[in-house]
Amino acid sequence: MDAALPQDWNGYLPKPQGSEDALHDACGVCGIFAPGQDVARATFFALYALQHRGQESAGMAVSDGATLRCHKEMGLISQVFDEEHLSALPGHLSVGHTRYSTSGSSVVYNAQPLLTHCDLGWFALAHNGNLVNTAALRDGLHDTTVPTSNSDTDIMARYIASEPDGDMEERIVRTMQRSIGAFSIVLCTETQLFGFRDPWGIRPLCLGRYAGGWMLASESCALSTVGAEFVREVEPGEIVVIDSGGLRSRMVPTEHKRANCIFEYIYFSRPDTVYAGRELYLARYRMGRELAKEHAVEADVVMGVPDSATAAAIGYSDESGLPYIEGLMKNRYIGRTFIQPDQQIRAQGVKLKFNPLLANLNGRRVVLVDDSIVRGTTTRQLVALLRRSGAKEVHVRITSPPMRHPCFLGVDTATYDQLIAANMTVPQIRETIGADSLGYLSLDGLIAATERDRHEMCTGCFTGKYPQGIDEELTDLVRRPTAEAAL
Repeated sequence: MDAALPQDWNGYLPKPQGSEDALHDACGVCGIFAPGQDVARATFFALYALQHRGQESAGMAVSDGATLRCHKEMGLISQVFDEEHLSALPGHLSVGHTRYSTSGSSVVYNAQPLLTHCDLGWFALAHNGNLVNTAALRDGLHDTTVPTSNSDTDIMARYIASEPDGDMEERIVRTMQRSIGAFSIVLCTETQLFGFRDPWGIRPLCLGRYAGGWMLASESCALSTVGAEFVREVEPGEIVVIDSGGLRSRMVPTEHKRANCIFEYIYFSRPDTVYAGRELYLARYRMGRELAKEHAVEADVVMGVPDSATAAAIGYSDESGLPYIEGLMKNRYIGRTFIQPDQQIRAQGVKLKFNPLLANLNGRRVVLVDDSIVRGTTTRQLVALLRRSGAKEVHVRITSPPMRHPCFLGVDTATYDQLIAANMTVPQIRETIGADSLGYLSLDGLIAATERDRHEMCTGCFTGKYPQGIDEELTDLVRRPTAEAAL
């Protein structure tokens, strides 16, 4: 959709078919304020660097100081934008977004940024995260303020727009104070760029210098891609305001404590991203070493499931002394298309995504390292593939504890009845996936690998205890199992 003003659109494309036994983060966001620059192309490449955070839709809004223009569609960054689209988005101020839906269905009217009008003018908002009090917020909207989509992002935008007084900063403060859950947001008006983050800091957001101005992005890898200099993270509960007067910061008072998502360390963020002052590749490498200490096994070789478990597999190899090999070649462009495989191709299952390296597997006892097991389907298929490829034994090692609880904070995970670890013991899971042995990294080992204080992390998907201030909100919304599967 191209528009200087938003238009109604009822277009629909089905959710892309990929592995349903995988975790998906909700979104990636970025924003640029660079006077004298045309920032559409830089925004395009920043979004390209964040494509791993969402592959369903993409969009950007750009302002030249007077007019805010927007283009967004379903698809990948490269499918949504071309030179003609970028040339039609002149300006020095932008926000961009790439989306995987968790709240709100996968349709184009839920694509972001969302353009919204209020008495202050037009603004564009892009959101990474998920609120847990969306229903209550929707009930609190005025009867005349009808959401144009069914996402929590739209609810937040409508609250900002419906505030009766105050400048944009004050309206953002009041909306933040009402919102419970995860939100890392970039917002722009015709003249200002804002970045703000929930008081728990669940989803990442960082700040950098770019072309004499400033840049915001979900991950530091997006800054590096366009030549921006990483400065720092946006703090939990902080609002960053950038305009012709420069940059200023404001903290929104809160009693809530920091609770960064642990899966940003395990899987979501790119390994070259710097998070809390540490490059994530090293944390994943240390996870592999901790895993080898906790779950040693007699084997011949170690391999990782590409690409997310590569660093951990190398760490396991270094700690155990077992040689590291590549056992699977990933078909990296499978799943990054809206062309659906026919039934004959779909029946190939995991082979559609991975090709085995037979010479490295035949006759060997293999340690297979991966980051998580959600439903167990993909792991079972991988183990079977390795056996068909000649592996003598397959020992599965996971760089996270058993995932026994869903996430409600911006991650697309299964429900309790679908999570294999919520319904089976570890020995039962091992039997189900067909492995010779199965070992999960302990929560203590995982926290040690991150070199963070466990009280600064959200580990709700492992423990069922969500951050203070959010956990209470979930009590009436979630029917939790009365007893957990035993380790």
